[in-house]
Amino acid sequence: MDGSSVPAPPSRSNVLPLVLVIVAVLMMLSFQTVTLWQEREALTVRYAKQEPALQQSQQMRAQLDSIARKTADLADQGNTNAALLVRTLRQRGITINRSRKSENSAEAADP
Repeated sequence: MDGSSVPAPPSRSNVLPLVLVIVAVLMMLSFQTVTLWQEREALTVRYAKQEPALQQSQQMRAQLDSIARKTADLADQGNTNAALLVRTLRQRGITINRSRKSENSAEAADP
């Protein structure tokens, strides 16, 4: 046996590792896409469930603005209890919006 005749190592193909990496990346992207799609759908459902509560809170806000406006009108007409209430609200940092914008939006919301 001759020492110069060492068998050459078998040539390895780089194709199989490259294919495995590509498949792994595609699987990861597919998983993330499906997960994000499911989360988007869940957020859409949650947003839709909040809509009635939001409308109800806007209606209640309009009613409270109307009550506060009418109380301020009574205070302007000389009602001492209404004036005391308006003063107390002002001391607590609550301002009364005298415009009728809120009331008109509440009337438009009620069919």
